[in-house]
Amino acid sequence: MAPAVVIEKLQKRYGKVEAVKDVSLQIDSGEIFGLLGPNGAGKTTTLRCLCTLATPDAGTLEVAGVSVLDNPREVRQKLGYVAQEVALDKVLTGRELLELQAALYHLPRELAKLRIEAVVAALGLGDWADRRTGTYSGGIRKRLDLAAGLLHQPDVLVLDEPTVGLDIESRSAIWSFLRQLKAEGTTVLLTSHYLEEVDALADRVAIIDKGVVIASGTPSQLKDNVGGDRITLRLREFTVRAEAEAAKTMLQGFPFVQEVIINEAQGNSLNLVVDAHSDALLTIQQSLKEAGLPIFGVSQSRPSLDDVYLAATGVTLLDADIAAAAARDPKQEKKQSMRAK
Repeated sequence: MAPAVVIEKLQKRYGKVEAVKDVSLQIDSGEIFGLLGPNGAGKTTTLRCLCTLATPDAGTLEVAGVSVLDNPREVRQKLGYVAQEVALDKVLTGRELLELQAALYHLPRELAKLRIEAVVAALGLGDWADRRTGTYSGGIRKRLDLAAGLLHQPDVLVLDEPTVGLDIESRSAIWSFLRQLKAEGTTVLLTSHYLEEVDALADRVAIIDKGVVIASGTPSQLKDNVGGDRITLRLREFTVRAEAEAAKTMLQGFPFVQEVIINEAQGNSLNLVVDAHSDALLTIQQSLKEAGLPIFGVSQSRPSLDDVYLAATGVTLLDADIAAAAARDPKQEKKQSMRAK
């Protein structure tokens, strides 16, 4: 089966700003593909070029085998695009807005009516469809935006930050709907700042930084490549440095321990990287007990996508976002830092 989306050596510049330097992706039909990266990494620009909303400076783009540059009109029939910012006419009801969208796609009236009823039911909009959109909450507005993007039954649905700012209930509803779309064969390309969202939904992921793809693969592959599980260990609620150093020296002697870091910001807790699929946690607990060292708290987890980003760039995704915000507006640096804390 031909790929649903092909992007090769995409480049896009806005004046002196090189928004996309070199992005190449191939997305298979029927998969959910996630794009991760900080603000300003080039994610939205990549989506806009794919959706015929921006003209690239170089590169090729295809949707279902059709060239975006040579046949943009045909590509628009195959794509559904839901932007990060929801723009709805507050005077229209949800149903009226969907009727307008159907007319823009030249859907026959009876077919449009059937499809409107279908998307309204699928996205739980039955109680809201005949109310003015100006009365909608953020979650309902996003659901209506999704419905509008699906009326013409696109082969590929492109979503830019589909659940940003939404409550847990609305996010859960959209997650369930996207899984349903995948099961029905729709290809979904999404960007998100929620690492757990991409981890939970995406079959494959690409990480973009400074306009370049720096890592790609399944979430499991990317996390396995980082190497090892993470163990966080606290000897006491407030551990003295000398005791933490003693524990670190002992733990570094185990062959399954790859790295030990004392985290002063977390009360001299110990952060370990250990070989996966080993009895590391049990061995560590027994050894500390035999050495007369206490355990206040301990946890073990697999590497996260943030660990993947950290390994690839040297900073966390949150730190990269804060740095990007500070570069755009230095006055926001202190505010962003306070939010991070």
